[in-house]
Amino acid sequence: MRQQASNQSNPWHDLNGFNLGYVMEVFEQFQQDPESVDPELKALFEQWGPPSESTETEQRDASYELPANPSMFNKIVSAVKLADNIRAYGHLAADIYPLNDREKDSRRIELSQYDLTEEDLKNVPIEFLMADAPAHVKNGLDAINHLKNVYTNKLAFEFHHVHDLEEKNWLRKTAETGSFFRDLSKDEKKALLKRLSEVEGFEKFIHRTFVGQKRFSIEGLDTLVPLIDEMIGNSVQSGTRTVNIGMAHRGRLNVLAHVLEKPYEKIFAEFQHAPNKDMIPSEGSTGITYGWTGDVKYHLGGDRELKKGDTARARITLANNPSHLEVASPIVAGYTRAAQEDRNAPGVPVQEGSKSFAILIHGDAAFPGQGVVPETMNLSGLKGFNTKGSIHIIANNMIGFTTESYDSRSTMYASDTAKGFEIPILHVNADDPEACLAAAFFAYEYRKAFKKDFVIDLIGYRRFGHNEMDEPMVTNPMMYKLVHKHPTVRALYAEKLVSEGVISAEEAEKIEQEIQDMLQAAFDKVPAKEDNPDTTMEPPEDVAKGLPVIDTSVAEEDIRNLNSQLLNWPENFSPFKKLERILKRRENVFDGNGKIDWAHAETLAFGSILKDGTPIRFTGQDSQRGTFAQRHLVLHDEKTGEELLPLHHIDDAKASFVVYNSPLTEGAVVGFEYGYNVFAPETLVIWEAQFGDFSNVAQVMFDQFISSGRAKWGQKSGLVMLLPHGYEGQGPEHSSARMERFLQMGAENNWTVANLSTAGQYFHILRRQAAILQKEEVRPLIIMTPKYLLRHPLASAEGADLINGGFQPVFEQPGMGQEADKVERIVLGSGKVMIDIADQLKETEESMDWLHVLRVEEIYPFPLEIIREKFAKYKNLKEIIWVQEEPKNMGGWTFVEPRLCEAAPNGVKVEYVGRRRRSSPAEGDPIVHRKEQARIVNEAITRTAQKALTR
Repeated sequence: MRQQASNQSNPWHDLNGFNLGYVMEVFEQFQQDPESVDPELKALFEQWGPPSESTETEQRDASYELPANPSMFNKIVSAVKLADNIRAYGHLAADIYPLNDREKDSRRIELSQYDLTEEDLKNVPIEFLMADAPAHVKNGLDAINHLKNVYTNKLAFEFHHVHDLEEKNWLRKTAETGSFFRDLSKDEKKALLKRLSEVEGFEKFIHRTFVGQKRFSIEGLDTLVPLIDEMIGNSVQSGTRTVNIGMAHRGRLNVLAHVLEKPYEKIFAEFQHAPNKDMIPSEGSTGITYGWTGDVKYHLGGDRELKKGDTARARITLANNPSHLEVASPIVAGYTRAAQEDRNAPGVPVQEGSKSFAILIHGDAAFPGQGVVPETMNLSGLKGFNTKGSIHIIANNMIGFTTESYDSRSTMYASDTAKGFEIPILHVNADDPEACLAAAFFAYEYRKAFKKDFVIDLIGYRRFGHNEMDEPMVTNPMMYKLVHKHPTVRALYAEKLVSEGVISAEEAEKIEQEIQDMLQAAFDKVPAKEDNPDTTMEPPEDVAKGLPVIDTSVAEEDIRNLNSQLLNWPENFSPFKKLERILKRRENVFDGNGKIDWAHAETLAFGSILKDGTPIRFTGQDSQRGTFAQRHLVLHDEKTGEELLPLHHIDDAKASFVVYNSPLTEGAVVGFEYGYNVFAPETLVIWEAQFGDFSNVAQVMFDQFISSGRAKWGQKSGLVMLLPHGYEGQGPEHSSARMERFLQMGAENNWTVANLSTAGQYFHILRRQAAILQKEEVRPLIIMTPKYLLRHPLASAEGADLINGGFQPVFEQPGMGQEADKVERIVLGSGKVMIDIADQLKETEESMDWLHVLRVEEIYPFPLEIIREKFAKYKNLKEIIWVQEEPKNMGGWTFVEPRLCEAAPNGVKVEYVGRRRRSSPAEGDPIVHRKEQARIVNEAITRTAQKALTR
């Protein structure tokens, strides 16, 4: 047993490892100039006594007082520096590259660099080098050799960038004691070999059977599958009930087959273009999801129930993913947060991180190359978005499509992006299956201990080209000369087990043959190729028929009580006085004193939805207050800073409510909210852009998931997106939410696009959306929300507007069109410009009985039949005008024109009033804007105006 001196006899007793290194650096400064160092350390240095008279062995056993001889002390300083540098830079000399095509850099860990010999190290006390030395370490030389073995083997660690001392000590101790490495039994080794044989055999069978077809094989990173197996097994034993996996296309078919247990025959049927959707899934699998247009086989996801006997232990989910590589990462994080939360009670949902965790598998070119990766890692530490730690695995082929690492990133490792977020990194040689299992255990134990992200950089190679039709020798001849000579990991591990006497060569061959026989039997079950497949691809009837008419009114007594409760704050709560006065104006609106503005209607809608039992999750960059200082769902005590959410204190609320200010990120946050909504379909999930045009930073989420996920994968969503939109002279980047893009993607009732003009309409459309969340008709909702209309009297609502009725897809201008025979022009438009027109009409004294105005509040699905019926009432109609603020090539015009022409009575022209075609959405000069806006309004409602229809 190693003894340590007391504080009195040994002032250094608690200085070891990293802390001691700093002190020794200061000692060198002390030798040059004693007065220049910290007085406390100066006093410590001056306490050195004469060398002990005990023997060298007794010194090491009894204490580790520093010798007075500066020369010997310098040896200790050097040894400590060496130990620290092995920890920090050992990865540069580690055996982590299967192709052995990277030069190892051991300069920082060689004894000669520190003027040390092995004899010098034998005299260095162990305690200065290691805090938790294993039993076989007897002296300083043993300690250094042990550290080299730990940090330069087939597992290499990078955690020097982690600042938290508790975490760093845990990482160091766990790495250096080897507690995460377990000795596998013979049966476990045989099982691992069988798993590797299944992984390789599956790829070989497809390669041989479906010649030239794309599969994006896993070969070269075969150990990814057992690594995932190990991680799932560890997590489920720890109580995890949902494991969510996100990955791109490489290796996906193998993960589907072996981790998700998608039947081989289903996969083969997809290669064969044979019918497969009705095939019975395997035991314990809920199958693969399909939409009506479908997707390629290596984009599909699926679910599996992991069972023990008849009892489900966990749900394993592989997210659907298009070819946009890393975009699934925030979506899977959203899945995971939803699976961790209990939303069945008022207030903030209770989050339990152990219930679910995410495995995010990245490509080595995409991890540093795609901006959504750091966006997602940034979410991991934020209260509204953290998932208590995701495990990131870089499936590192050391190449992109044809681009080698030196052309695809500016850093040494693909994993270096993670360092900025202080995420520990473990590099592992993919040719060592047992090291990969150890890496999985290490990563999950860290996640369990600290509830933070971890990165495993699984370094291998890619046996074939980017896809199986590519010839990589064309662009990467040197790499592929090595690849072609390199044995597979299954072959290497089989050879290892044969040499250890665990298995015979004949047994290894028998395992391979049995797997090939099983694959052939599965292939023989596949139906014959269908030469004349069905190409109608019709959406389900519930989708095709559109939304039902839903009563979204609220009883007067209920909404009065709700309004009162939202303004009944605790006596000791002191909100900002000016804000208090503004909010208190809401008290008597149901008695005819004032109107209900946009934010007030929204809050009442939220409260009523919570009382109906629907949870609400609301995020956006400034959503608690509102970008335009309109919302104030979170109040702050001006004396204490304490927060109050009035929606947490309403009677009879049956579900949770949260509103989070999100980071200045659109792509990852929209993906996160979409994922949350998919996994928690009973929840009204709302994302708000700071300004509507900022949503285009998340365009991939709209294109690949929100608009088309149901058609491709059968993946339903009721996500709500609020996009502030309106031309108010703020220039090109604060005017347009690019409505035209959402309308262009509108098809098969895939979502609703609305541009509302009153707070009452907003109240009812939110309630309608909440009512359909768990119905087959559910679809996302995109609302072009206002800015200056938030407080405009003509956009505000009366109490009766909320108490009665429901959402109206077409809203008639009050007081117009009374004498149908006199109406000659109908002006249609949506959103803010219709309030501008209403404002102008208020100031017009002349008779306007020749004019009627219709507001198209729901643009997609287009309310064609309603509009056709409106037009039919006016027998003397001569012209139909579509008016908009946006340029002619933007906004709603190109979408609505053919539909208006279809609805128009015979002989009635459909014409356009608005801005001319532009490349930029809006003018930059506010004076020019006002003149142009006035022209648009006047041309729409003035009988004699010259309409600019041809520009």
